[in-house]
Formats: sequence, structure tokens, C-alpha cells
Amino acid sequence: MAENQVPSSIKDEVLVMKRRNQMIKGAVTLFIEKGFHKTTTREIAKASGFSIGTLYEYIRKKEDVLFLVCDSIYQRVKERMEASIDPTQTSIKSLIHAIQSYFQLMDDMQDEVLVMYQEVKSLSREAQEYVLQKERDMVAMLEQVILNSLPEHHSKEEVKLIANNIFVQGQMWGFRRWILQRSFTLESYTDGQIQLLLQGLDTKEKERS
Repeated sequence: MAENQVPSSIKDEVLVMKRRNQMIKGAVTLFIEKGFHKTTTREIAKASGFSIGTLYEYIRKKEDVLFLVCDSIYQRVKERMEASIDPTQTSIKSLIHAIQSYFQLMDDMQDEVLVMYQEVKSLSREAQEYVLQKERDMVAMLEQVILNSLPEHHSKEEVKLIANNIFVQGQMWGFRRWILQRSFTLESYTDGQIQLLLQGLDTKEKERS
């Protein structure tokens, strides 16, 4: 299930994208305030700036809006990561740049990410699997940049664990923002996580030698 598989009676793709982006912005605000289940489609339509009738020209049901929110998040993450990762670069700087870019995006989209993880259980099984596969794809991108960037050999399991740690650390900035942002700026948080990662890798290499 992908965004273009959510039925719409409107054939103008540019207009569909515009209206759905309006829905996503309006819905995220409501889902944070009230939760998915307590939010009505009429409230989503109002927050989006159009009527309930217009809303149903672009979706079938309320769950479609939640799916569009989740799909939008992963598409933006994918685009940002693709833009920041150069597969031809093999230095540690490329890994640092990828982490910085990913953490910045998690800061930009912290409300959307929080909603997604709180409400993804409300999606159909098919939609949940689609979202899960998107997450696997994002982690796989991090795995590739780790393989390209680290000078020493690491096992497949180690690379996967490092990539998942980075992925979750970026999300944690939004999940625990009410605690973390009392002590850290995004820059100091990012720098601290990168230093801990590099120190851990250096220690591991010294133990092996």
C-alpha cells in the first residue's frame, strides 16, 4: 500500500498532493492534541481548510489520513538521507554528515514522528507492514553508509546494530524532548551521540588489536 494507492476521486495529481499535504498538517496537530481515535474526520477537514465533502474526495476513511501522515514522514526521511549520503564517499566524515542530517530531520518532524509511533497500531495490517518496510529501508541506508565509512571490518550483525542505534537515537530527540531539551540543544545532542558512537567503535577496535 502506497500513497498513490489511497483512492481519490480527483484526477489532478498536483491538486491531490496539495490537499493531502494540507490534511497531513491539520491531522498531526489534532492527533497530538486529541489522539487519533478521538479526532473526527470533520475536525480534520476543518483543520485542513476545507469541507468534509471535499475531504472525502481525497480519502476513503480516517485511517487513510493516518497512513498518509506515516508515508509522508518516511518519504521525507528517505529524500533527506539520499541527499546527504554519497555512496562513493568512504570516510568517517560521510557517516557524521549522514547522522547530522538525519537528526536535524527528526527535529524538524518531531511532532509527526511522535504521532506515527503513538498511532501506527491503528493502521490496517497491510498498512503497518508497508510502514515497517519503509523503516527497514531507512535502516538499510544507514547500514550502507556505515559500511562505506568505517575503516575497519565489522560483522553484518554489528553494522545492523549500529544503524538501528543511530535510527532510534534520532527519534529519541523527539520522544524525550521534554527531558532532553532542558539539557541539550540539537547540536550538542547530535555531537554527543556522534562522540559516543566513535568512542565505542575506537574502543572496540583497540580490544581487537
